[in-house]
Amino acid sequence: MAALLYLVVLPLLSFTICSGASPWQTMTTGSHIKGEDHDKVFFLSPDATFSCGFYELGTNALTFSIWYTTSAEERAVVWTANPYSAGSGYSPVNKYGSRISLNHDGNLILTDTNGSTVWESKTSSGKHTTVTLLNSGNLVIKDSSNNIVWQSFHSPTDTLLPGQNLTKDTRLVSGYHHLYFDNDNVLRMLYDGPEITSIYWPSPDYSAQINGRNRFNSTRVAVLDDMGNFVSSDGFKIEASDSGPGIKRRITIDYDGNFRMYSLNASTGKWNVTGQAVIQMCYVHGLCGKNGLCDYSGGLKCICPPDYEMVDPKNWNKGCKPRFLIDRNSAPENFKFVKQPHGDYYGFDLSSNESISFEACWNICLNRSTCISFTYKGGDGWCYNKDLLYNGQVYPYFPGDNYMKVPKSFNSSTYSISKQENLACGPPGSESELMLGSASMYGTKKDNINWTYFYVFAAILGALELLVIVTGWYFFFKKHNIPKSMEDGYKMITNQFRQFTYRELREATGKFKEELGRGGAGIVYRGVLGDKKIVAVKKLTDVRQGEEEFWAEVTLIGRINHINLVRMWGFCSEGTNRLLVYEYVENESLDKYLFGERSTESLLGWSQRYKIALGTARGLAYLHHECLEWVVHCDVKPENILLTRDFEAKIADFGLAKLAKRDSTSFNFTHMRGTMGYIAPEWALNLPINAKVDVYSYGVVLLEIVTGIRVSNGLVLDQRQIDFLEFVQEAKRILSAGSVSDIVDDRLHGRFDTEQATAMVKIAFSCLEERSKRPTMDEIVKVLMSCDNEEDFHPAYSY
Repeated sequence: MAALLYLVVLPLLSFTICSGASPWQTMTTGSHIKGEDHDKVFFLSPDATFSCGFYELGTNALTFSIWYTTSAEERAVVWTANPYSAGSGYSPVNKYGSRISLNHDGNLILTDTNGSTVWESKTSSGKHTTVTLLNSGNLVIKDSSNNIVWQSFHSPTDTLLPGQNLTKDTRLVSGYHHLYFDNDNVLRMLYDGPEITSIYWPSPDYSAQINGRNRFNSTRVAVLDDMGNFVSSDGFKIEASDSGPGIKRRITIDYDGNFRMYSLNASTGKWNVTGQAVIQMCYVHGLCGKNGLCDYSGGLKCICPPDYEMVDPKNWNKGCKPRFLIDRNSAPENFKFVKQPHGDYYGFDLSSNESISFEACWNICLNRSTCISFTYKGGDGWCYNKDLLYNGQVYPYFPGDNYMKVPKSFNSSTYSISKQENLACGPPGSESELMLGSASMYGTKKDNINWTYFYVFAAILGALELLVIVTGWYFFFKKHNIPKSMEDGYKMITNQFRQFTYRELREATGKFKEELGRGGAGIVYRGVLGDKKIVAVKKLTDVRQGEEEFWAEVTLIGRINHINLVRMWGFCSEGTNRLLVYEYVENESLDKYLFGERSTESLLGWSQRYKIALGTARGLAYLHHECLEWVVHCDVKPENILLTRDFEAKIADFGLAKLAKRDSTSFNFTHMRGTMGYIAPEWALNLPINAKVDVYSYGVVLLEIVTGIRVSNGLVLDQRQIDFLEFVQEAKRILSAGSVSDIVDDRLHGRFDTEQATAMVKIAFSCLEERSKRPTMDEIVKVLMSCDNEEDFHPAYSY
């Protein structure tokens, strides 16, 4: 009701703000709108969703645009006749003296203060031409026969609206970045800068098939529907995280080179990102300009390599420049190399060599006058020589380093700290004055600061901090006789997640000899690493996305750390091989102790069952409430609950729903996932999926922990076969009669805690209710903890 009231009142408020003027419904030949009247006269769609007119971009700067009027705090511009686009001749017009007019020939013309034509529709449909803004957000020009002779939907700028097609003849453009259909019928993103042109999405390292695309289609069309599905004819799809009807949405390629789906929150008036193409932003080409490096190790930011500085402190598009001069005719012995750990510049290689030593790679670049940098990747000994430095990135798990050629005569000691700026991704025009280009989006600074003092001060602080750490380490470990095992443990914690080579994992598993188990996501093998650590190696199947998306997602999963979640130690991504390396959990999975061969020889006692139920709830609560939004397990079952030597529960395979059986970067829940018997009803009903599907599955598992029976498959009761729903109804009747002992596993011979058993069964029943009535995992943990007699709780979690 509040949202409805908001949508009804907002247009009325906007009219009041606009000095009481009435918006236009139709523009006829001979009429015009002046720039200085931009806040008084504009088009309005019949349902008041869209407005069209002069949009104030900055001080005295206007564009002729279409925007959503249903947002109270921010107007979302969806089309512009005269956008500022790098490399184009379009630009904003002056507020005073500019006008948009429909002349007697039926041509819609935008003119600037001096009378010059900035944009025109190039239509000549006669005197009875009209201009109308439709409810879809489409601005149309119609002739006297009511035929559409021009429409904004056929000339998109950076945004696509529901029902608007992106075709082979159109593209979305923002700055130097383009979203378009290539000649191979694949939807791609391209950086088209002043010096270079390069495709960056989907990954150019792989074929269309490996990237999950279909080249064999001739339609070349992509469209956003009313349900929140952006679908392309090449097989790419993004599904909005809030999918469903009745929500205002748009697809926009932002100035940072990523295209995203935005949904309007009607209650707040704000636009939320509900889907995006590129997960790891450092894979966007040209993001940090020439010589610049996109650093993802401590949060997204642009940095300059050692001995380089920003060309323009207000604009990362201009990149970095060296503080030194290189004489290409100088002798090789006059140069040295400065290392950028885990750095690389994609593309534009002078040459590439495999299986050579680091020294050989060094000498190739040193003796080549056109080589200004090289990247060396260990393992296979790949050497890449560079003569142009674009698309730079620093990624903590990149298995190589970059080396910049610097004259030995250059003294870099006074420039020991490279300048860094966070990438700001605000909308164009967010500054109080017009900033052309990307200055307003990439760390614009208006204060004239003497950065030299700041750097010197930061260097002194850094040196003092390092001194304190080294001194503290010495006294802590040497003076207090701390065991070396603890010191080794600390080192392990600080370097636990890494990338493995396929050869390394093949040797660790003895050529994938000892199989631990298998499931829908792949096969798990036992392995022993070089440091004698035992691990579980999962060989994934049916992983469709390219390497960049896979890297980004497993890196996020690798950062998740909780006592009740199986820890991921690393991954492998080479060609079509996708493997995950997990900690090895000694006692296998819960199902073997409840229903399998171990249920007779090692029957789980009640305290162990209760601890497993609580631990599993804690792990799911962390995934749902303390971790990343998208971590919905989708396959909670006893087989995915592993047990340690002390019978602590550890949930396995979380995050795999996002890796397996998915279409590129979309998290598409339209296909059934999970295991029959544990699947929530909303899967079959094709409803939007959220964390409550895990709550349902947990309820089934909880009943199985209590009963010791695989109730999810149905069972025999009083010599008759009953299904799961019948069992639940019978169990509810038994519980209401106060006979919880008739539900508990009879192999325990009555040795259980009645209060805990009753609480667990009641929780299970609540988990199986209709979705809106199910509790959250946080609430479940609180109820279970209130029944814990031992009061021996583990530390919470870390991320």
